[in-house]
Amino acid sequence: MKSIEDLRVGIDKIDDEIIRLIDLRMDYVKKIGELKQTTGSAVYRPERERAIISRLDGVKLKNLNKEAIEAIFFEIFSVSRNLEKPQVVAFLGPFGTYTHQAAKARFGAISTYESLSNIEAVFKSLITKEAKYGVVPIENNTEGAVGVTLDCLRKYQEVKIVAEIYMDIHHSLVTNCTQTAEITQIFSHPQAYNQCLKFLDDHGLSGVKFTATKSTAKAAQATLETPNSAAICSKIAAELYGVPVMYEKIEDNANNRTRFFVLSDFKNQRSDRNKTSILAKTDDKPGGLVELLQMFRNEGINLTKLESRPIKSHDFKSVFYIDFEGHIDDEGVIRVLENATRHAHEITWLGSYLNGDE
Repeated sequence: MKSIEDLRVGIDKIDDEIIRLIDLRMDYVKKIGELKQTTGSAVYRPERERAIISRLDGVKLKNLNKEAIEAIFFEIFSVSRNLEKPQVVAFLGPFGTYTHQAAKARFGAISTYESLSNIEAVFKSLITKEAKYGVVPIENNTEGAVGVTLDCLRKYQEVKIVAEIYMDIHHSLVTNCTQTAEITQIFSHPQAYNQCLKFLDDHGLSGVKFTATKSTAKAAQATLETPNSAAICSKIAAELYGVPVMYEKIEDNANNRTRFFVLSDFKNQRSDRNKTSILAKTDDKPGGLVELLQMFRNEGINLTKLESRPIKSHDFKSVFYIDFEGHIDDEGVIRVLENATRHAHEITWLGSYLNGDE
């Protein structure tokens, strides 16, 4: 039987080969980057990354599942993109939030991250070219749509949706206290707090003073500085501020998920399993929305989201945010949008991107 040292020697040899092959891969990446510069193609290609992951998932392996493959290759993709062009990613901060976690999951450890205090600031950072990509939340399956993101998509139409990220959201109760009876104050973002009401009630914490913070990361920082307090936040925030976790996964909905948008300034190429987002201001007549929806039905296009949002500059007028399956360049989609325009419906294309919920 081989000793631990013998096995480590074997690992070292494999590591040497792995790093050599990754370096060889980067030679190909650099050549592709040079070709992209001559054609003006986008550096970030979500559909190409998905195709690579899907292909590798089909390889017979003993120890690596799809999640492990994704974790490894998203970091490789990140290094590759930064080799082509340094990546600056703006996100709704501060560091340690779920949005930060989603951004890092997609753009890796090597990218430069710009933490901003509000969603509109992320859009402005893209407009001014301070960042190439932005990551913002769009909806949670417990709390619903993020209205500010919808408003900014309408206001800053130069910014396009280029990808979506679905992430399971798990809240933790973190504290320096040794038992719940010592806790006299709880910090959290109101949305996170409201997603844990049953846990709080079950553990006798529903009557404890609640102090709202701008983010769950700020909550972790606040409890670090406040005796006899706790925070409801992510594990990444607890680790960032060094606060012990008392309870993990305390959310009432075990299937709690948040959807994030990746934003940039380019148009994705068509691929399989696309989604498209638009804003629609229907003609001001009885049955205007029904007429528009019927156009999609006639082409067999499936709508996956319909959300109304008030137009704040007009009294009691609304614009409709719509997600549907397909790409803006699909023939059926083109026919729908041309037909909608002929019938005086105002359509704004927000982006076509790979379906991330697969």
